[in-house]
Amino acid sequence: MQFDGPVLLYGAGKEAQSTRAFLAARAPDLKVFVTVDSGTADIANAEQIAAEDLPAAIAARRFALIVKSPGVSIYKPIFAQARDAGIPVTSNLNLWGATYRQDRTVIAVTGTKGKSTTATLTHLMLTRSGIDAGLAGNVGLAPLDIADRHPVVIFELSSYQTADMNFLPDVAAITNLYPEHVDWHGSVDRYYADKLHLVDREGNFAVAFGAAAQGNALVARAVRDHRRLLRNLTVEEAIAIENAVAQSRLRGAHNLDNAHLAAQITLATGGTMDGVLAGIAAFHPLPHRLEEHVFSNVTVVNDSISTTPEATKAALAAYPGRRIALIAGGHERQQDYAELATLLAPRGVTTLVTLPVTGDRLASATREAAPSVEVLEAPNLEAALDALAEQRDRYDTIILSPGAPSYNQFKNFEERGARFVALCAEHFG
Repeated sequence: MQFDGPVLLYGAGKEAQSTRAFLAARAPDLKVFVTVDSGTADIANAEQIAAEDLPAAIAARRFALIVKSPGVSIYKPIFAQARDAGIPVTSNLNLWGATYRQDRTVIAVTGTKGKSTTATLTHLMLTRSGIDAGLAGNVGLAPLDIADRHPVVIFELSSYQTADMNFLPDVAAITNLYPEHVDWHGSVDRYYADKLHLVDREGNFAVAFGAAAQGNALVARAVRDHRRLLRNLTVEEAIAIENAVAQSRLRGAHNLDNAHLAAQITLATGGTMDGVLAGIAAFHPLPHRLEEHVFSNVTVVNDSISTTPEATKAALAAYPGRRIALIAGGHERQQDYAELATLLAPRGVTTLVTLPVTGDRLASATREAAPSVEVLEAPNLEAALDALAEQRDRYDTIILSPGAPSYNQFKNFEERGARFVALCAEHFG
């Protein structure tokens, strides 16, 4: 791939670092700029340009290409201005496609929830089948970092990445579809369209759906040609997978669905049933996804990656028969918590501690729908654990499954999850 002039990196995270390394290797003398909306732009050998100076720089055509990081919304007006000026806007993923896509088998997995687990399981199943496969995207490496190291590549992709993905996979998988990331996409409808862009295109590629996606009318329309769909598992295959999951570290019905979907993909791309079962046995829960700890007979579950009510419902369903203290609430994305409130008592929640901002609505809905649940409102995570330490006789399991993003109190869900585990160790260790 040729670079005909200066490149602007918009964003300075993992993918921007990866893109900078790729550019340095391909075009060592290329001029590179970097812009961030907040924080620092610590990119080697790149000149920082302030976001407010971009309109003038684009009008002057100081860049030949803009490479946008996933967290930066493609709907920012500056990108429309760039395109109007004839400056293309691309991504680390699309640069990978332009450079390395040919002669590789590409499996792309997306969905509102479950995509990381499904992609990781698929990788484990394929490698245990003796296939040289790599894992990249939101889990594993940035796309350009995996380069051409494997003949099979599994990409775990967010809606931020599928929105402008410009090459086709060989297999596209969708786990489920719920409202999410409305602040980035601008509306729920646009979120759905951007997510479904993975499959809603012409081309000769196969498609697979998780159980929660199969009954979704939007997903069904996006397939266009249902001859694309991978074959269903046989009854014998499904039972063997269910038995393997029951003896594995995968918890909850939603993770059984993820295992079924991963097996479908694996068997369609050259894997074996022995590899499928070995992959399930080898799985370790990903950090901040139903990540379990035990402190003085209290089971602590870090599900900080939960940013939707649906994810919180799945977390609670994974712990039947427990007396649960649930910590929930976070950054506002206008999600509906009414149904979640009705499910708390039936799922074993005895105590609910809510956090700003969405916790206010969940607290109100729970007081109305489930008067038996003790509702405590806390200003932050520290206060939530202080409150729970005083309620020790009401629960045997504490689950942080916020059902909302972390941005109002933490930089990201990883920071939130790590702080939760540290606080639990202080209080109960």
